Amino acid sequence: MRATLMHGAGDVRSEDIPDPTLVEPTDAVVRVTAASICGSDLWPYKTLEPSEEGRPMGHEAVGVVEEVGDEVSIVKRGEMVVMPFAFSDGTCLFCHEDLHTECLHGGFFGNGGPDAGGAQAEAIRVPQADGTLFPLPTDADEALMPSLLTLSDVMGTGQHAAVVAGVTEGKIAAIVGDGAVGLCGVIAAKRLGAEQIIVLGRHADRTDLAREFGATDVVSERGPEGVERVRELTDGLGAHSVLECVGHDESTQTAIGIARAGGAVGRVGVPQSETMPGSQTAFFGNIVVGGGPAPARAYMDDLLPDILDGKIEPGRVFDRTVGLEEVPDGYRAMNEREALKVMVRP
Repeated sequence: MRATLMHGAGDVRSEDIPDPTLVEPTDAVVRVTAASICGSDLWPYKTLEPSEEGRPMGHEAVGVVEEVGDEVSIVKRGEMVVMPFAFSDGTCLFCHEDLHTECLHGGFFGNGGPDAGGAQAEAIRVPQADGTLFPLPTDADEALMPSLLTLSDVMGTGQHAAVVAGVTEGKIAAIVGDGAVGLCGVIAAKRLGAEQIIVLGRHADRTDLAREFGATDVVSERGPEGVERVRELTDGLGAHSVLECVGHDESTQTAIGIARAGGAVGRVGVPQSETMPGSQTAFFGNIVVGGGPAPARAYMDDLLPDILDGKIEPGRVFDRTVGLEEVPDGYRAMNEREALKVMVRP
């Protein structure tokens, strides 16, 4: 089958690899009908060391179940499913606490590890299929496919940021970052009832979309100037809830800087540093800082009805679609800011 492999920084190729097969009795094989390139895929695109074997890429997918192992009892052949970016057994302590990304028997797709391949491919083996895969209604409209695909990562991640940051009705939320996750964070903040939603970003096409999703204010300044502007918009107090959706030191510093005393920051941008900037500001402001890899599987039941009813349209973050042979150009386009988020249709 054809699949996407990254052989080093900037070196993405579509290649023939062996078809996936069942390895464990809890596995399923899913034929991928839609996948995507994630902003986090751009980190190895910029930094990955060269290798001959290549790293399978992609961790977001919708597809059809083609095979199931002998111990798979919930997921059925022929079902259309969403595959979240992490696999989980659905039965351990942390899964029962809706923290699937901390599953005792779980892991992540497309991270170069030995347990699972990449979703930017014609098919993928899914470990722990019963606890991982989320069946979709048989009559789900094809036009909803982009939004359904966001359940695998970016919409669930935006929701996680909002939940961790404690977004509630009538309060002020601020979103740091105008990428796909940040825009989905705007949707999440709107769903949870935030009265004022401030998005920090400087790309007009993205911030315009943020306004359509529910943002009330846009701040294009960065660093101290951005912090000061948010303070001006919030009577000098800052936001009750801040969604940090980038992962850079500067964005983290900004997120903590714009949180009001006693507020909270939900971090879902993959940190690019081992230490957290702004720790003293957070400490002396009694600001709660939390977050991590979103348990996307936990949010699907809640988000799906709003997508099916057309109440939210997170699929609008996709602004380019490519086939497998065009995936390398999709990476280039996202890296050069020519595309916000790229859908892959094998």
